[in-house]
Amino acid sequence: MLIWRRSRISFGIARGAADPPSPLQLKRLFLVVALCNANIDIVSAALDTAKIDQITGLKGKLNEKEAVYKVTSPRSDVKVVVDGWTMPPFMGLGTWAAFTQGSHTEAMVMGDTVLFEDEVNQAMSVALENGLSVTALHNHFFFDHPKVYFMHIEGEGSVDKLARAVRKLYDKIKEIRTGNPQPKDSFGSKSVPEKNSISPEPLNKIFGMNSETSNGMVKFTIGHPATMHGVKIDNAMGVNTWIAFAGGDDNAIVDGDFAVTEDELQSALKAIRVGGINIVAIHSHMTHEQPRILFFHYWGRGPAKQLAEAIQGALLASGLSGVSTSAAK
Repeated sequence: MLIWRRSRISFGIARGAADPPSPLQLKRLFLVVALCNANIDIVSAALDTAKIDQITGLKGKLNEKEAVYKVTSPRSDVKVVVDGWTMPPFMGLGTWAAFTQGSHTEAMVMGDTVLFEDEVNQAMSVALENGLSVTALHNHFFFDHPKVYFMHIEGEGSVDKLARAVRKLYDKIKEIRTGNPQPKDSFGSKSVPEKNSISPEPLNKIFGMNSETSNGMVKFTIGHPATMHGVKIDNAMGVNTWIAFAGGDDNAIVDGDFAVTEDELQSALKAIRVGGINIVAIHSHMTHEQPRILFFHYWGRGPAKQLAEAIQGALLASGLSGVSTSAAK
């Protein structure tokens, strides 16, 4: 009777009826409860939640309605101040990874990882090297000290594989903070010459195109054709990959932006990280474009030729090299 009144499940009797359920209706109710509990057990078994806990070293929580098992790790190891206010992790500084059953026998993981500037690229490399996709990198706050970034991940595969990848990602973050409890505020590179003197010819040869030059700086731009609202858009409308060099030939800075489709993103990220270039943002610039174009911004230091070869490697890996052979004018 208590179950009947609390649940207000009628099973054929009008809602709010005063009469208690019949034995047949009670039997149906108990059957539904049993099936719900069985379904929870099936979800838990399919995901092997105990194994997720064991591998990640975290205690997760099962969302029965959505059949999702989620582990969380609040970033309480570094004090974060936003607009002069010390932010508790509860207010948006929580790292998490959510697991669910995917297609056939595979599982799926999605997550958001709270990172500081000196953690981002090492953590990203670990994620990419262990089969995870990195789908976004951005900030959530203004006037935050130290700066906080959020890296979104996803992946498909066995529960073991995904949980181990997540654990390696989290362990890398702990390793960085153990070595230096407070986040760094620079890459620690030596100063760049005040006067820019990049030689364009070696870089033109690497990229196979003519560069744009200005006051000793060198720039390349590669368009990525797309359409928006039925209108063709390309290089001049901002749908482009650009690469800019400053400093000297032996001590240079490279920065820029890659414009890639969803299918090109992971290959480009992996290649550019192998080349030692730092990723600083991954996001979209437009809506309703076809195909969907994502942009990632990067920053690198070193000899200009070495940086150019790393960027060219990413262009080749993602199939972008030769999309356009004309620099922006």
